[in-house]
Amino acid sequence: MGFGLPSLKYPAARPEEGYWAPVTSTINWCEEDYYATIYSAEIINTLTNLLFIGLGIKGIRNCLKYEHDSVFLVAFIGYLLVGSGSFAFHSTLKYPMQLVDELNMIYTACLMCYATFSFSQSRIVRQVLAAGLLSLAVFITLYYHYLQDPLFHQNAFAIITAVVLFRSMYVMEVNIRPSLKAKYGTAPVKTDPMSLPKSLRVANAHRDQAILKEMWLMVALGLSIFLGGFGIWALDNQYCSSIRRWRHQVGLPWGILLEGHGWWHLMTGIGSYFYIVWAIWLRHCLNERQDEYVLKWPSMLWSIPEVVPRLEAEKSNSYRESLNGYTNGKTDKSEARKSV
Repeated sequence: MGFGLPSLKYPAARPEEGYWAPVTSTINWCEEDYYATIYSAEIINTLTNLLFIGLGIKGIRNCLKYEHDSVFLVAFIGYLLVGSGSFAFHSTLKYPMQLVDELNMIYTACLMCYATFSFSQSRIVRQVLAAGLLSLAVFITLYYHYLQDPLFHQNAFAIITAVVLFRSMYVMEVNIRPSLKAKYGTAPVKTDPMSLPKSLRVANAHRDQAILKEMWLMVALGLSIFLGGFGIWALDNQYCSSIRRWRHQVGLPWGILLEGHGWWHLMTGIGSYFYIVWAIWLRHCLNERQDEYVLKWPSMLWSIPEVVPRLEAEKSNSYRESLNGYTNGKTDKSEARKSV
């Protein structure tokens, strides 16, 4: 197969010369070992974890700066540890680093499960939930170490993630959508809506519809990116021998684009970050603080979303003018009044 762009020949893999050799992990990926440097077993799979590390630091900083709930601070710390563990794992292909990588995924998923199911619950329910999730995490840790089957870890992570995602979607719909909130809402109501003037109730409904639209857009994009990364990773596993051959045919740097597990890191890193930011935003809405916090997301394609205080967002020229039912920082009630 001819390839017209200038390229460099792929260096030969040198697994026996690697600084961290021999490989002790129970799984090895499609990227060839130690072809670029003897100090990193899988250089692309290693470096793509810098996205996790960078976004993890950004998330931790925002949680501290903007006073988001502490559970999300811990979630971003877990997110950062996933990226750091994966960096170490792909650099060394050592079994202990594999556990750091994979088990941190389980622990962070369990933490998000607690954040999702514990809101507005009694103290005893929160304690039982915490004990149950802790027991689940311990069971997965011990059984995975005994079984040493990556498929078990992948299925456990997928199940926990799916449960958290669908529960969050349900909570979002019944507590924010005006037509469902009064009948099915699960969040405690601080202000009786019927005590408000009709014009304000209409304005709040307009605001909540705008929030819900943005949330679903964020969920759809984040989930699509995450599942797209999973699909690429699955193809990378299934057709590894062919993909390796294609890499050598196109040469460097173009062959880097065929590193499917690297794309998995980038795309699941973005998708997971989107989920945590969505969860933060949802929590503020459940606490009836949607007039205080907004989603700052200037461009769906070229920017990373973050939840910030509305006054902070208004200082930026990139602030989306109609975000959360606001126009230029003031509640847009003009249309609402027309409908009264």
